[in-house]
Amino acid sequence: MVLETLKGRSLLTWLDYSKEEIRLLLDLAKKVKDQAKRGELHQRFLGKTIALIFEKRSTRTRCSFETAFGEEGGHPVFLSTGDIQLGGKESIEDTARVLGRMFSAIQFRGFEQSAVEILVKYSGVPVYNGLTDSFHPTQALADIMTLEENFGDSAGKTLCFVGDGRNNVARSLLVICAKLGVNFRIITPPELMPDENLVRSCASLAASNSASIYVGPDLAQVSGADALYTDVWVSMGEEALKETRKKLLMPYQVNQALMDRTGRKDAIFLHCLPAVRGEEVTPDVINGPQSRAWDEAENRKHTIKAIMLATLCGDAALGGSAVSPHNTSDG
Repeated sequence: MVLETLKGRSLLTWLDYSKEEIRLLLDLAKKVKDQAKRGELHQRFLGKTIALIFEKRSTRTRCSFETAFGEEGGHPVFLSTGDIQLGGKESIEDTARVLGRMFSAIQFRGFEQSAVEILVKYSGVPVYNGLTDSFHPTQALADIMTLEENFGDSAGKTLCFVGDGRNNVARSLLVICAKLGVNFRIITPPELMPDENLVRSCASLAASNSASIYVGPDLAQVSGADALYTDVWVSMGEEALKETRKKLLMPYQVNQALMDRTGRKDAIFLHCLPAVRGEEVTPDVINGPQSRAWDEAENRKHTIKAIMLATLCGDAALGGSAVSPHNTSDG
């Protein structure tokens, strides 16, 4: 049994998964991507349903969950806060109890980490964190997959996040890199440092996996990096801080001069998207030959499919017959 130990599991943060379990999911993601490229069709979610709860708008998360689940024969149901009573007229606990009786799984994309934790506690089905203000674990798995497509095994590689060090992507990368032995550097102004307790625990994890963590304002830390990563300077819900953030973070813009400071012609650029060109990244970088932002966006789908396959199907995710849509029969 390879994936059976993951069956029935939720994903709130990579702190809950071991290095070996994360590697299982990465290997499965690569397999399902290969299957997609070969045009194989599977129906591994036939008869299953998933509730997709969105407090925050989304392009990649929504499209990834809906297409990944639907292509496998399952039925995704989109639920915005305009559609259900989540945390309003009805408590999150009661919504979780109801959805858990009707759906095979739940995805939540919203503000509070506590909301997704309540869904896990009361629903009785796998729950996936599609993004909260604290963590964005499905994005981080796609980021590592993209890194490995360019450089092989991520262990020992160096990934630099430049920008708002408190945001959910930086925090999720901090955790997953520590687990997998990736050298991770958060380059951010002192005002935007991530939680010290999380940094300390991840530094200890990284050391046990022969990797290092750096958190600080020194842009010279990009030297030797395999990848530079950034995200928008103003997250959803923080629009009032836009001008302050722009002034604070402009020195941390990822431009070609910063890419060149890696000293690596093969260094790649990553961004979780959406991007604001001219703020956190210049157009020539995100549109240029070093950018892997579009591969990264596609990999959201393959990694999310892998997570759902492992947690809903277990070892059955590895089996099953496939039919190519390009093959026809005269019989």
